[in-house]
This record gives sequence, structure tokens and C-alpha cells, in this order.
Amino acid sequence: MRIGKQDQRSSAISTATAETITVRGRDLCGEVIGRMDFTRYFWLLVTGQDPDERQVFFANAVLTAIAEHGLVPSVVAARMTYAAAPEAFQGAVAAGLLGCGSVVLGSAEACGRFLHGLVERARSEGIEPEEAARRGVAALRAEKKAIPGFGHPLHSGGDPRGNLLLALAAEQGAEAEHVGMLRAVERVLPEVLGRPLPINVNGAIPAVMLDVGFPLAALKGISLLARTASLVAHLQEESERPIGFILSGEAAAAIDYDGPDPAEAP
Repeated sequence: MRIGKQDQRSSAISTATAETITVRGRDLCGEVIGRMDFTRYFWLLVTGQDPDERQVFFANAVLTAIAEHGLVPSVVAARMTYAAAPEAFQGAVAAGLLGCGSVVLGSAEACGRFLHGLVERARSEGIEPEEAARRGVAALRAEKKAIPGFGHPLHSGGDPRGNLLLALAAEQGAEAEHVGMLRAVERVLPEVLGRPLPINVNGAIPAVMLDVGFPLAALKGISLLARTASLVAHLQEESERPIGFILSGEAAAAIDYDGPDPAEAP
């Protein structure tokens, strides 16, 4: 049974023979290994193009910005999984990545799509960024949706990671339409929302990366790649200084049962 489009029957990423491995048109052993650092290789893999120095700089900056933030849900899930199944290191990494969604870790993608849509709207309708931002925020609020890329439960006074990334973009002359739209959203929030909200790291990452040419469809990959490095570190520590069962026990102790007693059950 034919499901979906099946006309494309080729890939431009990699091929191999008994003697050579070709990646994005490069001889892996002759041109890449020992000659290209991993950030450049990541950019080449994703885009098919060599990154320029500005792109490498910001790819490195955002990867380090989002990799680690303490015992966040992805880390807790990974360490508890490893405690229960120490033979499945890869399963524990996967457990940590599977929760990358619109609330935690994956919100950079949601913000990127939001900003990109606003940029396209401003361009196609010939309106100012503030007006596009105003309409976009109002539409989200009408649907009772959060504003992606803004606010943080811990960094309520401003996310230092996001602030630094945006400062670096200004310093490096990397600000363009998406950073401009992020700032426009920031300006209209008090009017539409009734209060200001600080830009968080998942607002700064897509704005900066889109402005330096990273593809929109791959934005979530930045967080996944960065957090994988962090999860490997946490699982290495878990193997030597285990806290997974402590996390599990504390969770059980913190939650009260409010279901029926056996005698009350129908």
C-alpha cells in the first residue's frame, strides 16, 4: 500500500563504498576527520554548506548555552531510567530526550516558528514588526497559549543566557529580522499581555540562529544535540555517584494519594 509521497528516492548526505565514506561531498577520512571540528561538521551535515566564522561562533554559543541547567526534567528522567536499567545507557539518553517538547527544552523550535511566521507576515502584509508582533501575541492569548521564548520560572528577572546571546549578536553585527521581531514581541507584551516578560534562552537561540542562516526545520536539533552531551555527563556521574533512586523516592514521598480506599472502592 502506498502511503505518502514516494517520488524522492535519493539522499544527499552520505554514501560509502568498501574503500571510502563520502559525507556531503567530502571524503570523510581525507577531508573531515582531523581537519574539521565537530561544530563545523554539524553545520555541514545539517545544511550541506561550510559555515562561515560567524555561524560557527553562534552555533558554539547556543550549544553551550542550552546544554546544561541542573536537574531539569530531561536529566531526572535519564538518571532514573539509568538507575533502573544500568545496562541501557542509550535507553537512558533516549528517555531524557523524549520529553523535549513545547514546555521544556524544545520551546526554541516553537519560538522559531512563531518568529518566522511573524517576519513573513510583516513582509507579506507590509506592516511594521510591532504590528505583526501585536497581532501574533493577541492570537496566542485568544487561544490561551503561552508566548514561546518569554518568561522563565527561575530567571524571572531575565535569563542570563538569553541576554548574553543577544548581546553577542549585537556585538557581532548578527542582528537581523528575527532578532528584530523578538525585540518587537518584547515591546508589545506589556500592552497585549498586561505585563512584561523577559526573553529566555529559547527565545534568543532561534532568533540568533535563524538570523545567521540555520534552517528553521532543524532548530529542535540544536537543543537535542546540546542536551545529549549533558545527559552523557549526568549518566557518567550516575554510574559513580548514583542519585536516580533518591530522585524516585523523593518523587514518591512528595505526592499524596487521593484515590479511594479499598473499602470504598465499588
